[in-house]
Amino acid sequence: MDLIAGPPVPVNTTGRLVLSPWPHHPRAPVPPRSSAARWLSHPRRRRSAEEGGPPYRRRSRGTGFSGEGVRGMGRKPDPSKPHYGGGASPRAARRSQPSPVFLGTALFVLGFVSLFTGHIVTDADWSRIRSRWRSKQHAICFSSWSMLPYNVSNVQVRNNEPINIWKSSFQITDAVVVARILNATLVVPELDHHSFWKDDSDFSDIFDVDWFISYLSKDVTIVKRIPYEVMMSMDKLPWTMRAPRKSMPDFYIDEVLPILMRRRALQLTKFDYRLTNELDEELQKLRCRVNFHALRFTNSIQTLGEKLVRKLRIMSSRYVAVHLRFEPDMLAFSGCYYGGGDKERRELGEIRKRWDTLPELSAEDERSRGKCPLTPQEIGLMLRALGFSNDTYLYVASGEIYGGEETLQPLRDLFPNYYTKEMLAGNDLKPFLPFSSRLAAIDFIVCDGSDVFVTNNNGNMAKVLAGRRRYMGHKRTIRPNAKKLNLLFKRRKQMGWDIFSGKVKKVQRGLMGEPDDIRPGRDDFNEFPSSCICQRIPVNRSVTARAENL
Repeated sequence: MDLIAGPPVPVNTTGRLVLSPWPHHPRAPVPPRSSAARWLSHPRRRRSAEEGGPPYRRRSRGTGFSGEGVRGMGRKPDPSKPHYGGGASPRAARRSQPSPVFLGTALFVLGFVSLFTGHIVTDADWSRIRSRWRSKQHAICFSSWSMLPYNVSNVQVRNNEPINIWKSSFQITDAVVVARILNATLVVPELDHHSFWKDDSDFSDIFDVDWFISYLSKDVTIVKRIPYEVMMSMDKLPWTMRAPRKSMPDFYIDEVLPILMRRRALQLTKFDYRLTNELDEELQKLRCRVNFHALRFTNSIQTLGEKLVRKLRIMSSRYVAVHLRFEPDMLAFSGCYYGGGDKERRELGEIRKRWDTLPELSAEDERSRGKCPLTPQEIGLMLRALGFSNDTYLYVASGEIYGGEETLQPLRDLFPNYYTKEMLAGNDLKPFLPFSSRLAAIDFIVCDGSDVFVTNNNGNMAKVLAGRRRYMGHKRTIRPNAKKLNLLFKRRKQMGWDIFSGKVKKVQRGLMGEPDDIRPGRDDFNEFPSSCICQRIPVNRSVTARAENL
């Protein structure tokens, strides 16, 4: 990610985010003060509340204020008032504590009762999932946002990792948020072409760049390249730096902005997960606007993807989409072993040498930790155990499967109605065949249109799709509990099918894609965009509508 002070200049940037000090956006109204100005107006070391004086406080998403809550408002705790964190009342102090014997007896009785009734609770929880095909609904809640003046800076992001459009979507989303924090101009990121997959696709080959720029125009000024005038006015080339992982906004204000203002250009490289998930609600909502609205595929990709969805709907009213990551590079990177003997170890070992920084891993340890992707056969067994019959229509999104048709045959046997983009698209797919990222985008559209989405690993595409499906009305997304399922697969031949099916349902509780499966704040924001979703249930039971100003 690059930051540049001055008007953008036409250069062939490579996946960078650029900020440049230049005049205000012509359409943007100028509020009293920008967020960056407010940050910079305070001392580097803020005073604490205990030292007196109203310190600068970061807003929390719970109450709108930090500290002791709305009542505290930054005041010192009053010992005479328990509500402000002071001591308890005399009556509360005299209250007797429960006897340890009583507590121990109560816990023993509860445990003894649960020993005989646990299966009832399990069955009740499973039956609460109304259908294996359909889950509950969320409503999208958005408030209007204010426009800020744009700083005289350009930001450019360079993605110099292997081209992965799902990881790139995280990087692009965070790049827009960083540009907003700094009130800077964003140069459209470009993707690296020196990757494992040898794909020379640019941002504009995958996403609708004009829509991206226009949709976010109220939030951030975005240009396709740095203006020539800016580059000519610079004494030195853009400064290059790398932000720490999960950096707070303070880092970008305190460390990045001064360099940007001094050098007029700054490039931030390797921009994956360089911004924390702990952001103010308005910045989190900006993430949603970027991820779920501004990033739209090109017309050719979108048209073909929707065509494949229609073909599947003609054959069946509903279908399951499986994202199957079982390519050779994926297995080599994971360090897992799948029983292929010396041939597998030799082939995957050679691929693994392409990454210089990968540590030595124990295949058995990785599997016991649930880090190994499920095989096609294991995915099929899990779906059948969850109740999907063999007449279910299955769409499989994948690249080159390690082991080829021999590896896929067990899944085909379990689900004969098996389809891929190659089987459905025919000659329409030829223009996209040389570009793995564009093929992945087509798979993404078909998976997004499915009634149920299943993944064999919790990778970047699975996270993006899970978050999108929650946000867009909440369609079911099943994530396998690989750690516990691996133990069941090892003992599968030692138990009957009904017992195996019951155990699979039990270990999958909480991973079946219900709205309350993931608690806000505990998981990746891309997977659970909690700030953009609300669970309001109006009195008249009508579904909360999407805000018109989105």
